[in-house]
Amino acid sequence: MDHCQIVRRNLSGKRAVDEETFASLAVLAERLERVKRLGNVFSNIEFSPDIERLKSRVNAVPVG
Repeated sequence: MDHCQIVRRNLSGKRAVDEETFASLAVLAERLERVKRLGNVFSNIEFSPDIERLKSRVNAVPVG
């Protein structure tokens, strides 16, 4: 599966969120940053709110 498919399956509930999800998100975020550097026409491209919520789970630190 490619990174887009992994994230798509996570968002649709067909796949559990795991380390592979977070690795795929990191790859896609890096690719997005490279696209944005291609020129101003791409500078406003962003991930969807659903992807942003999924990304925020990466940064969550478990307490306990």
